[in-house]
Amino acid sequence: MNDKHPLMDDNITSMDIEILNKFLDPNNIPKLTNGPRVEEFENKWSKWVGTKYSVMVNSGSAANEVTMLALKYMLEDQPDAEVILPPLTWVSDIASVIFAGFKPVFCDINLSNFSFDIDSLKSKINKNTKIIFITHVLGINALTQELLDICKEKQIILIEDVCESHGTTFNNQKAGSFGFASNFSFYFAHHMSTIEGGMVCTNDEYLYNICRSFRSHGMVREMKNDHIKSKILTENIDLNPDFVFLRPAHNFRSTEINAVLGIAQLSRLDGNNEKRIENFNYFISKLNSNKFITDIDKKGQCSYSFIVVLRDKNKKLRNDIERTLKEHNIEFRRGLSGGGNQLRQPYFKKFYNINHNDFFNVEHVHEYGWYIGNYPTLDRNKIDKLIEILNNV
Repeated sequence: MNDKHPLMDDNITSMDIEILNKFLDPNNIPKLTNGPRVEEFENKWSKWVGTKYSVMVNSGSAANEVTMLALKYMLEDQPDAEVILPPLTWVSDIASVIFAGFKPVFCDINLSNFSFDIDSLKSKINKNTKIIFITHVLGINALTQELLDICKEKQIILIEDVCESHGTTFNNQKAGSFGFASNFSFYFAHHMSTIEGGMVCTNDEYLYNICRSFRSHGMVREMKNDHIKSKILTENIDLNPDFVFLRPAHNFRSTEINAVLGIAQLSRLDGNNEKRIENFNYFISKLNSNKFITDIDKKGQCSYSFIVVLRDKNKKLRNDIERTLKEHNIEFRRGLSGGGNQLRQPYFKKFYNINHNDFFNVEHVHEYGWYIGNYPTLDRNKIDKLIEILNNV
């Protein structure tokens, strides 16, 4: 048995390579840029998630940015629009809000599902609150009925970051199918991989068409809806209709190669997720509840990691745990998503003056939380060994 315990293992398989080799037939070289395989993957992904539309991009970060650029375009008559999001998230969530020109507003989390502390969230909402951007952290469901009710009552747009949570559910419905839009990542370390890749999902046809445009330099010709497209072209009759750029945007297109991988991996995603769910539930049930937070909301979870958070602030114990994990070749990341509190980061502190210490629970996770790899091929004996090591430090 391999003594190493990496964050991820075997996420690109020999079967995937065989499928790629068959696709890359030297005697019949296929189209490799964004084309029919991308569209096939988009359609299959929409069906799997439970949304009408999907737009494949080249990363989860690109999915964040395309979504926020599209929302800024749709809300451009509201220059003071604010977006509420957690400091515990990936850097690109916050960066996408900043790049789009929205004002970011931050809310502390709870330690049950690592999503918003609901009372804190309510206190942040005002007349300028137009978007709530949630993060499903490491496969733990971030949704509650109260959160959905708040968005509906106050007509706030809900956006879901599901980059780390493919297959997570709320009320037996997949995360990513609740928000006005949702973002997924297919990075190597996630539930499934296209090497690099991402997806924007939505049920809104107008948003779908704007996202298609902003995926490809803002080109109007990328839109699928002829009515939306013709209205814009009519307003710009002095331009070549093949080259009308709606707003400044980037090239976030993916390739056919990435889509071929995505189609192959999607076919075994549910089976792999069943193993991850079983592993996580077993792990958390055996962890020492006096030392670690084990009352995590497991309902609907689908985590590619083992979440380890100290119950009490204890830097000596934290340092002992990290030293012991390294001694046993167990790879880990402190801080959970994005390395912890994003408000501590230089990119943020340069432009905003917000005290990171005001976010008590985010700070606790930042200092005393880790994640460790949970993948389908992980041997139960390795899980038992990990539990033994953590409980005995």
